Amino acid sequence: MSRSTIRTLVGSLLAASLLAAVPAAARDLTVVSWGGNYQDAQREIYFKPFAEKTGKPVLEESWDGGYGVLSAKMQGGTPNWDAVQVEAEELALGCADGIYEPVDWSKLGGEDKFIPSAVNECGVGAIVWTTGLGYDADKLKEAPKSWADFFDTAKFPGKRALRKGPKYALEFALIADGVDPKEVYTVLATPEGVDRAFKKLDTIKRDLVWWEAGAQPIQLLASGEVVMTSAYNGRLAGINKSEGKNFQIVWPGSIYAVDSWVVLKGSPNKDAAFDFIAFASAPENQSKLPDYIAYGLPNKAAGEMLKPEVSAQLPTAPANLDVAIPLDTDFWVDNIEALNTRFNAWVAQ
Repeated sequence: MSRSTIRTLVGSLLAASLLAAVPAAARDLTVVSWGGNYQDAQREIYFKPFAEKTGKPVLEESWDGGYGVLSAKMQGGTPNWDAVQVEAEELALGCADGIYEPVDWSKLGGEDKFIPSAVNECGVGAIVWTTGLGYDADKLKEAPKSWADFFDTAKFPGKRALRKGPKYALEFALIADGVDPKEVYTVLATPEGVDRAFKKLDTIKRDLVWWEAGAQPIQLLASGEVVMTSAYNGRLAGINKSEGKNFQIVWPGSIYAVDSWVVLKGSPNKDAAFDFIAFASAPENQSKLPDYIAYGLPNKAAGEMLKPEVSAQLPTAPANLDVAIPLDTDFWVDNIEALNTRFNAWVAQ
C-alpha cells in the first residue's frame, strides 16, 4: 500500500481563519506519528488538549517510517514537519547525521524521570512497543504458540503476513528455525546466519503477504486474508477494545523497542515542538495512553499510575518482557542497507 498522508487541523475554524492572516513564516506546528488507532489515541490525549492549552492549532500527519523520508525532508530546505515519532534506528541515524535538534532534558524534568532506553541527546522516548505474532483467537481452533507455528503451513494452513523488510522478518525466521532468541543477533551477524534466515523464509514465501503500515496487519486479520501476522501489540489490543475483536499476541520470541519524539533541525516551530513533547511526556498525560492502546510508558511516574491489570497487558510487564528480546539497534544501523538490498532482491525473485 502506498504511503498515505493524513492531515487533520486540531482547533476551531475561527482560530484557523485568524492564523491564516499571519505571515507564512508562522506555519502551524506539525506533529507526525504512525496513524491508525495509535494516532487516534494520541489525538485525544495529546494533540487536542495541547491545542486547547496553547490556543494554537496542531496539524498532524502520519507516515510509515524510513530514514530516507527524513533525509529527503531535510535536503529540501526548511522541513514542513516539526515533531516526529521515529523508530530506534531512525533516531540513531538522524542523530549521527545532525538532522535533529538537541534535547534539553531539564525542560522534561531531567533524564532520571525516564527509563534509560528512552533517553537520548536527540530524542525523547514516546512508547515501548512490541512486534509479535498476532492471530484471531475466534478463528483459530488451536492457538499458535511460537514462530515455529507461524512457519508451519501444514498445521496452520493459509496466508500469513510479515512487515515488508529484513528487520523482524530475519529475526523471526531464525527463531522459527530453532535459534535461541537471545542468540539471534549473534547468529544474524554472520553470513551463514543471514543465509539461514533467508532459507527459512523460502519455506513460506508463497504463503506470505507483506505489510508496511502498522494498521495493515490488523486489517488483514479482520478480513480473514491471513491466519496470522506479525503485528504491533498495541494495535492488537486497541482493536479488541474499540471493535470487540479477540486478537491475541504470542509474547515469547517477540521483539520490543522504544519509539522517540524528535524535532527536525531548523524547524521554525522548534520551541512549540519541544513544548508539545514535554506535554506528551508528562506523567498525567502519558498515563492515559494504555486506556486506548497497550504500549509501555517511558516516563517512570506515568507507569506507576497504572492499575495492575492494565500494566499486565503492556510490553513492559515482567512476564512479557522476560520472554521477549530487545531490538538490536546497532546491528540494524550497521547492516540495514546491505540487508535491504538483499531482501528486495529476494522478494523480487
